[in-house]
Amino acid sequence: MIKINEKIPALSFDVYHNNKIKKMSTADFKGKWLVLFFYPADFTFVCPTELGELADMHAQFKKEGVEIVSVSTDTAFTHLAWHSESPTIGKIKYPMAADPTGVLAKTFGTYIEEEGLALRGTFIINPKQQLVAMEINNNDIGRNASELLRKIQAAKFVAEHKGLVCPASWQPGDKTLKPGEKLVGKI
Repeated sequence: MIKINEKIPALSFDVYHNNKIKKMSTADFKGKWLVLFFYPADFTFVCPTELGELADMHAQFKKEGVEIVSVSTDTAFTHLAWHSESPTIGKIKYPMAADPTGVLAKTFGTYIEEEGLALRGTFIINPKQQLVAMEINNNDIGRNASELLRKIQAAKFVAEHKGLVCPASWQPGDKTLKPGEKLVGKI
């Protein structure tokens, strides 16, 4: 499993994107912020609420220079069918990666061996292709796209402002902290 600050490997996968099935690789996103958004399966219940929320906020992520790739162990053909049938999934404009062999899910530590599915895992990868944040939830707990966007904004801020850190619930424009002896016991 990849750890924080480690570089992710170049992995190839099929995606359903812009009404086409094609090949992509994690290396295609070098130089960009990337979110890999693992979910258990197409045609399920919590998954479309999460993916739909990401679709609704996709323009905000793009404005931040962030690419999103959703990932499940379904095939690209299943993604195509789901995208065609579900009004919520039909809104998706980001690539939907197919991981039927579980290679991506295993690499990122979300694979459930007994089920052949992935846990709900969210991975933020910086332009240098290093993992900077991750969250893995049980499959009955949905995630929050607004909080994901906030985490990305914080990750981008600290990457651009060496020596500063973002406190709890930090939002762009809020005060940050400069760790050091002067702060010890003062917060």
